[in-house]
Amino acid sequence: MKLLWLAFGVLSVLCAAAQPNSSDKSNPTKAKTKSNTTTKKKNAPLEKTLLWEISGNGLTAPSYLFGTMHLLCADDALLSINLKKAIKETDRIYFEIDMDDMSQMMGAIKYIRMNDNTRLSDLLTAEEYARIKDYFQQHKTVMPFSMMERLKPYMLTSFISESGMGCEKTNGMEMTIMQEANKYDKEIKGLETAEFQAGLFDSIPYEKQAKELLQYIDSIDKYKGSTSELVKVYRDQDLEKMEALTMKSESGIGDYMDLLVYNRNRRWADQLQTILKEKPTLVAVGAGHLPGENGMIMLLRKAGFTVKPLKNIPPQPKTKSA
Repeated sequence: MKLLWLAFGVLSVLCAAAQPNSSDKSNPTKAKTKSNTTTKKKNAPLEKTLLWEISGNGLTAPSYLFGTMHLLCADDALLSINLKKAIKETDRIYFEIDMDDMSQMMGAIKYIRMNDNTRLSDLLTAEEYARIKDYFQQHKTVMPFSMMERLKPYMLTSFISESGMGCEKTNGMEMTIMQEANKYDKEIKGLETAEFQAGLFDSIPYEKQAKELLQYIDSIDKYKGSTSELVKVYRDQDLEKMEALTMKSESGIGDYMDLLVYNRNRRWADQLQTILKEKPTLVAVGAGHLPGENGMIMLLRKAGFTVKPLKNIPPQPKTKSA
């Protein structure tokens, strides 16, 4: 399941790295993006925080919404006082998938493989395949390349993304929240299943994923820079800038934003109209799901909830990681 989350994180990096050059004033894609952004900003700008309180609409006690990042250096995956309070005071925690369900954890491996016995070598020329194989054989990975050839290519990209973080130990905010929640024996639930999430990647042609993997390897320094930028924006808790970095780009990944982000947001918002009224809940999902007209903050407000920002000041990391 960690691989699935890393793969979603990789898509954000791919989008960010493919943004048109900000100095290219003649770029029509940039002009279109700027126009769309102007339209979106008719609403008041979002405060710079990852933690939001949900109240009203029949709730007898507040619930909370928090934006996570699936891949961080461990020293950056820290909890603020207010987030710890939210974990303690709510009755349960909803992640994107149920991290406490061992059957999903153990069974996730079958969902990250390509269908129909497809192998990476089927998707590329012999020369392209050799470049990818050579990269993985030269760099330390969690498994031999022979075991990776049937994995969905975005999963392979996630291996590279994690190793390029520049820190000895990585973590995600989900795991840090989970560790805190275990202190109070909190119920853990998921808005989706690992099978559903993995199935989303079947909707993106494997050939496209393989080409993106090759591009990632060929332009590794560029993508490392994009990862660092996203981490910085996350630490700054600037949701609007995060949205701008992951908006539709020239890479073609933006063609799948409805599939990967907006449609999921709408399903989650529908589910939460019932979930939040059952008992106080902390909802912790990827930060990229929070901002925008189709983001969780706006969708919950449209559903009648009051969603207001809370201060979220984590302790200073021990070392700089990006």
